[in-house]
Amino acid sequence: MSERTAIDWGHAALAMSGEAKSGDYCVVEAAADTATLAVIDGVGHGEEAAAAAKTAALVLEATPNAPLRTLLDRCHEQLRATRGVAMTIARFDAPGRTLAWLGTGNVKSVLLRRSAQGFSCVDLLTYSGVVGSRLPPGPVSILGVARGDVLVLATDGVDTKFIDSLRYEEEPQTQADRLLASYRSTSDDALVLVARLR
Repeated sequence: MSERTAIDWGHAALAMSGEAKSGDYCVVEAAADTATLAVIDGVGHGEEAAAAAKTAALVLEATPNAPLRTLLDRCHEQLRATRGVAMTIARFDAPGRTLAWLGTGNVKSVLLRRSAQGFSCVDLLTYSGVVGSRLPPGPVSILGVARGDVLVLATDGVDTKFIDSLRYEEEPQTQADRLLASYRSTSDDALVLVARLR
């Protein structure tokens, strides 16, 4: 990569046992000052879940710098004829030191921040619903962030107990690999995305 980007990141994913394709996808579009990230979980598993997730990913990749609400609405329109997806989209603004996000469905989203005790874990609010079927009208949320803060997004094929073993200083790819290996379900697709603001 010729340009230093706003984040360091890594991801790890596995399809459900017996399935050729995973319905869990991630999208990362990172530039020097901003980074747009998304984790997408197609409803169910198998070919139809993978097709729905891939459709959402293509929408995000086509215009990754559009406003987050616009991106979610575009995905919703394109997914109406599919099973739909759960999805969280997030954007780091490095100069402004903010993280904006918008999520629908059961993608677990947390932010690790430095604190007097080492680090704290902030649970990021998302809304119930299915992109492509029942899209809630919730607003984009925004938090101030600092250099080194870590965003972790995981599909519901990863047990939420992973939060208890998060490590602020661990390299993103190492952490993603470790969390997937330790907390993945064998009865669903699973994906973990970890990104640190530089």
